[in-house]
Amino acid sequence: MQLRAQKTILRLAETFTISRSSEDEAEVVQVEIAHDGATGFGEAAPIARYEESAGSALEWLEQVELGDDPFALDAIFDGLPPGEQAARSAVDAALHDLQGKLTGLPVYRLLGMRPDGPPTSWTIWLGDPDDMGRRTEKIADRGFKRLKLKLGGRDGLDVERVRAVRNVTDLPLMCDANEAWTLDEALEIIPQLGAPQIGIEYCEQPLQAGDPDGPALKERSPVPIYVDEDCHTLADVAACAERAHGINIKLAKSGGIREGIRMAYAARALGLGVMLGCMIESGLGIAAGAQIASLMDHVDLDGNLLLAEDPWPGLGFVDGVQRPSDRPGLGVERA
Repeated sequence: MQLRAQKTILRLAETFTISRSSEDEAEVVQVEIAHDGATGFGEAAPIARYEESAGSALEWLEQVELGDDPFALDAIFDGLPPGEQAARSAVDAALHDLQGKLTGLPVYRLLGMRPDGPPTSWTIWLGDPDDMGRRTEKIADRGFKRLKLKLGGRDGLDVERVRAVRNVTDLPLMCDANEAWTLDEALEIIPQLGAPQIGIEYCEQPLQAGDPDGPALKERSPVPIYVDEDCHTLADVAACAERAHGINIKLAKSGGIREGIRMAYAARALGLGVMLGCMIESGLGIAAGAQIASLMDHVDLDGNLLLAEDPWPGLGFVDGVQRPSDRPGLGVERA
């Protein structure tokens, strides 16, 4: 098998802001793996929070040796270098795409999954309360069934942000503080957000990853706590059961579809809820996640919908669901 990789810039339709950063574009790495007349594609969305970049992904990919059998996934992944989870995820996706094209099957069928998962949430990124309310009104006719609000403004206005959104929509709401709160702040804010007038369904990563107050917050929170930055791979899932009611699986953190599936089943065994998240990604990256969305309780796969233009169309957005194509492999093609 032959592997090639290149950096690509994805441009956002609008500036995307969370508690620790803002961005107008995202640099990703797209991987091609060719074998027996077919080519599989995958996308790496490196996460700066974990000291990964497009450059470090490319350096890691230069060390990769794949062998001659695209179906020998255990042997291939046992031989990969350590680290660089996003790049690992791109290799994983490209191999699955290649397998699908060689067999004529969409990846979700290769995996024995259903094509439809829960509706994806649309992210209302962090801004002042009025701005978040206005942006919610702007997307009212786009077919989204759920909204996830980015909080963590560190200005005492997070409850007002959610209230402003609730005033203009009846859709189910979730929130994500991206590690911005202390335990005391979380215990002040979350009960207000969980009250019937607002009624958020869950709160994602309110505390810093590894915060020793995590178990106390889980015990005292009136709404479910999901963790993202606390949970990367299968090895993290058991510890998350002590501090959360659910986990957010992102392929760019886990290293790909195979690890994401393992995490979902482990979480279920521990009584945890399961959410599938994403980074800023094109349809190529989102398509990989969509193949396993049927395993999830919640889905947040809107990365490609945030772009000014998606260079990898092919996913179907139907009744709020990011539905994988029935074409072979991941089912998306470069525009």
